[in-house]
Amino acid sequence: MPRTQRNDNFIDKSFTVMADMILKMMPAKKSEKEAFAYYRDGMSAQADGEYAEAMENYREALTLEEDPYDRSFILYNMGLIHASNGEHELAMEKYQEAIDLNPRMCQALNNMAVIYHYKGEQAEAAGDSDSAETYFDEAARYWLEAITIAPNNYIEAQNWMKNTGRLKNDIFF
Repeated sequence: MPRTQRNDNFIDKSFTVMADMILKMMPAKKSEKEAFAYYRDGMSAQADGEYAEAMENYREALTLEEDPYDRSFILYNMGLIHASNGEHELAMEKYQEAIDLNPRMCQALNNMAVIYHYKGEQAEAAGDSDSAETYFDEAARYWLEAITIAPNNYIEAQNWMKNTGRLKNDIFF
């Protein structure tokens, strides 16, 4: 049984019914509609913590989806799953693929910065200050890109960059 038929939550069922109605009315190719159905099922599985099922749906959606913008969100969600599983290198690959398709995807840039910052903290805790600084500089680079796209977001990152001297001026306000 497809995931969309298993939802017990009234709001999820309502969303699914509405999305299906809109999808049927939209002038789109069959493969685009199928890609959206797999993407929607992937998001539902991901929300339920069913990461293996979500990844299967996302992989299928990627085989069907042709639009680069839509593909970027599929890849981004795959990156989220890898990151939540502690697979940071795989997450970074998916985020980078998403950014390659959608350079203004500030949430992927932010998540890459978060991973670099985490690696910096790990290196710092291990006493490797040179590696830590390199990771922190990479984090700042990605956060600066994200903040340039969405200046009112990532306030904590902006404050961290100011406090560490990685953001010289308040260039956004």
